[in-house]
Amino acid sequence: MNRSIKKVAVLGSGVMGSRIACHFANIGVEVLLLDIVPKDAGSDKKSRNKIVDDALAFALKSNPSPIYRKTFAKRIVTGNFDDNMKDIANCDWIIEVVIERLDIKKQVFDNVEKYRKPGTLISSNTSGIPIHLMNEGRSEDFQKHFCGTHFFNPPRYLKLLEIIPTPKTSPEVIDFLMKYGELYLGKTMVLCKDTPAFIANRIGVFGIMSLFHMVEKMGLTVDEVDKLTGPVLGRPKSATFRTCDVVGLDTLVHVANGLAAGVPNDEAKEYFKLPSYVAKMVENKWLGSKTEQGFFKKVKGANGKSEIHSLDLKTLEYKPSVKAKFATLEKTKTIDNLRERVKVLAAGTDKAGEFYRATFYGLFAYVSNRIPEITDELFKIDDAMKAGFGWDMGPFEYWDALGVAETVKAMEAAGNLPDGQAGKPAQWINDMLSSGATSFYKLENGSRKYYDIPSKSYKVIPGTESFILLDNIRPTKTVWKNSGATLTDIGDGIVNLEWNTKMNSIGAEVIEGINKSIEIAEKDFRGLVISNEGANFSAGANVGMIFMMAVEQEYDELNFAIKTFQNTMMRVRYSSIPVVVAPHNLALGGACEMSLHSDRVVAHAETYMGLVEFGVGLIPGGGGTKEFAVRLSDELQEGDIELNNFRDRFLTIGQAKVGTSAYEAFDLGYLRKGKDVVVISRNRLLAEAKLNCIELAEAGYTKPTPRKDIRVLGKQALGLAYLGANSMQVGNYISEHDVKISQKLAYVLCGGDLSAPTLVSEQYLLDLEREAFLSLCGERKTLERLQSIITGGKILRN
Repeated sequence: MNRSIKKVAVLGSGVMGSRIACHFANIGVEVLLLDIVPKDAGSDKKSRNKIVDDALAFALKSNPSPIYRKTFAKRIVTGNFDDNMKDIANCDWIIEVVIERLDIKKQVFDNVEKYRKPGTLISSNTSGIPIHLMNEGRSEDFQKHFCGTHFFNPPRYLKLLEIIPTPKTSPEVIDFLMKYGELYLGKTMVLCKDTPAFIANRIGVFGIMSLFHMVEKMGLTVDEVDKLTGPVLGRPKSATFRTCDVVGLDTLVHVANGLAAGVPNDEAKEYFKLPSYVAKMVENKWLGSKTEQGFFKKVKGANGKSEIHSLDLKTLEYKPSVKAKFATLEKTKTIDNLRERVKVLAAGTDKAGEFYRATFYGLFAYVSNRIPEITDELFKIDDAMKAGFGWDMGPFEYWDALGVAETVKAMEAAGNLPDGQAGKPAQWINDMLSSGATSFYKLENGSRKYYDIPSKSYKVIPGTESFILLDNIRPTKTVWKNSGATLTDIGDGIVNLEWNTKMNSIGAEVIEGINKSIEIAEKDFRGLVISNEGANFSAGANVGMIFMMAVEQEYDELNFAIKTFQNTMMRVRYSSIPVVVAPHNLALGGACEMSLHSDRVVAHAETYMGLVEFGVGLIPGGGGTKEFAVRLSDELQEGDIELNNFRDRFLTIGQAKVGTSAYEAFDLGYLRKGKDVVVISRNRLLAEAKLNCIELAEAGYTKPTPRKDIRVLGKQALGLAYLGANSMQVGNYISEHDVKISQKLAYVLCGGDLSAPTLVSEQYLLDLEREAFLSLCGERKTLERLQSIITGGKILRN
C-alpha cells in the first residue's frame, strides 16, 4: 500500500498529547488536536475548546520549546471530542493519548470507530496498559491497523519511539511505522513485545528501583549517587535523583507498582516494591518539581540567596548539598573515552567502585534474563536505553567494554553482594561464550553487527544500512589524520573531516585538518563533508588559546592566528571542490563561521547555531562579521528597508543570538533559504550531506570568485548603531565595554566610516574585522570574560 501521512489526529492534549502534536507540526504534518469539553462550558467554541487550547498554549510556552519554529504551531487545529471527532475521518493516523485508564481509552475508541475511515492508522501512546486489551471488541479493520506507539517525553528531544504490535496488527502497518518514525520523525525505532512497561521503562525503572534499595543498604547520599550516575557514567547531568524530581516521583511509583503487580515471575520483582523512604515521600507529596520538593528542594539561605538542599534518606530532613568526592572518580578525570572510563570505575577499590560493580552486575543479569521475554534481539535494549533515557551506552555495550567473559567470572565470584544486588546471567550468555563469541557487538567490513542468540552468529543491525557511521568505517577508511582531526573516505568520491577535541573546539590541529582535507579532496576526490559524531558539532574556537596570547600580549602571534583562521574559512568558501558542513547540536562561534562559508549546510533539526563572540567581549573574527556584511549587501534595498535589515543583522551578532533549532537559524540569517537544508533524522545526517555534496559536484561545481562588489552603508548606518548603543548605555541596559564592542561591530558591518554607500571587497572587510578583534583582545574586560569561561570565574588582579 502506498501510504502517506498528511494529517494526524491526536486525541488528548495533556503533557504528552500537546507535545506529540507539536512534533508532528515540526515535520510539516497538519494536526487535529482534540480533548474533552469542560463541564461548565457554554455553547460557544472558545469555552468548549478551553481545555485543549489552554494545554496547547502551555506547551508552546514551555522551555525547552516543543516546536522548531513558532509559526509551525499554525499547523495545529484544536477541537473537542463532542464537536470534532467527526473530523478524524480526514486523518491518516489517529493517536490516542488520554488518561492511563483502560475503560476511558475504550470509550474513546468506541467514538473513533464511528468516524474513522477504513485503512487509517490508529495507535495508543500508553506507557503501561497491555496493547492487546485495548484491541478487544474492535472491528477487524481497526485491529489490523492498531498498535502501541510509545513516545517519550519530551517527544521533540527524546528520540525513542517504541512500536508495540498485537498479533492482529498488519505487518504492513508495522513496517510503515518503523520506517516513517525514523525517516520523518527522526526517531530511534524499537519494535517491542507487548509486555509490562515494554522495553525502556522495564529496564530503566528496574535500574532506578534497584538503586533505591541499594542506596539504602550502602549508606550513600542523594548527592553521592547523582555524582556517580551522571556524565561520568555516560548518563545525563540530571543523573538519578534529579531525574526522578523532574519526571515526578508519583509517575515513577505508578510504573513501579504496575510492574510489581504485572511481572510475578520476574526474578527481581522484589526491587519494584517501594523502600520505606520512597513510600513516605509519596505520602508527604514530596514528588519533585511539580510539588517544589522531592529529593531536592530549593530554599532561601541565610544571605537571602536560593540554595539547593538535598534529602537525607535516613532522617528525611533537607540539608545543604555537599559535593561528593571519590578516589575512583579522581582517576577518571583525564579519561575522555567512556569505554575506557567504565573500566576504571568498575575496578575502583573504594565505595564508588563497590557501587559500580553492584550496579553493573545487577543490570547485566537483569537485561540478559529479559531475553526473550521483552525482545529477541539484544541491540533493541541498548537502543531503547540510549534513546529513551539518554544513556551514551546501552547495558550490553557497557558489558562489552568491561569484557563479557571477565565480567561473568567476576559476577560469579561476587556472589551475594553486600548491597543485595545478586543476579545470575541468563544461560544464553554462557552458551554464547562457549560458541567462541566473546562480545555482543563487533565491526566487520565496515558494518556493526550484533550477536544473534537463536543462530549463535553475528548479524548486521537491521535498519542501519542507510546510515554512514564514522565509528564503523574509520578503522579501515582513514585517508589522513593528525592529533585532533581525521579525514575518512565515505565513498563515491567524497571524504569527511571530523575532529575530536574538548567540546569539539577548533584549535590549531583542526585548522590544519581543514586545510589539509581540502588539499587532498581537490587532488583525489569530488567533494568534502565536514561532520562528526560527537555530542556537539563544535562549541567554537579554542578561547583558551586566544586568552593566553592576549594576556601575554603576543599580538603578532594572535594576529597571525586570527588571519590563519580567516584564510581557512575563505579556503572553505573558495576551494575547487564543494564543501558541505553538516552541524548538529551546538554550532557556535567559529563553527557557525565555518557553516557560513560552506557551499551548503545540511543541518540536523536540533542544531543550535550562533555567533556568540559578543558574550566574551569580542566580535566574530573568523569571517563571521564579514559574511554578515556580504549577506546584508545581497539583500539590501534602497531606503528604510536597508537600515531595517542592517539593524537585524547588527542585533543578531550584538545580542549573541542562537537559534534554538535549525529552522530558527534560517530566521536569524545563519542559514540560507533555498540553499541550505534541514534533516530530521540524526542517523541520516552524514548520508544526506554526502548526497548533497555529490549533487553539487555533478552539477558542474566550479570554484567561486572572491567578492569585490559588497555594498556597505558607511556613516549612514554607523550613526544609527552608535546612537542605539549609547541609548542602551544611558538606560543602564549595557555596560561601557558593551558600547565599545557594539561600535567595533558596527564599524566592520558598515565598512568603516565611509561618507556614502560603497562597494568593497571581502578582504577589505576581513582586515577591518581582524583589526577590531585584535583591539578588543587587549581590553581588560574582554580578558576577564575570557578568563571567566576558562577558569570558572576568577578575575585577573594584575
